[in-house]
Amino acid sequence: MQRIAGEASAEIVRNGATISIVGAITIDNVSGLIETGRAKLDPGVREIDLRGLNEVDSSAIGLLLEWQRSAQARHGVCLRFTNLPENLRSLATLYDVLELIPAS
Repeated sequence: MQRIAGEASAEIVRNGATISIVGAITIDNVSGLIETGRAKLDPGVREIDLRGLNEVDSSAIGLLLEWQRSAQARHGVCLRFTNLPENLRSLATLYDVLELIPAS
């Protein structure tokens, strides 16, 4: 398992083909998390596990969409997002983008 520091309120953890986010995704830290995560999106990454999120705001939607766009553009990979917290699912539904976030 490789740990990559994001911002103080979140951590990105890589384990094989899965990247997990632990902590919060908010407007205060999303820019750093986008860049840190994008740097780790190599062709072997297939899944983003969101089980460890304890706080999100609408900027989390932008992060997921950007990582998906980046993985598809750079490697032809469609990421799968697992364990979406209910509040994140509600935001994606509110913004009518839930179908753009492949979830299981």
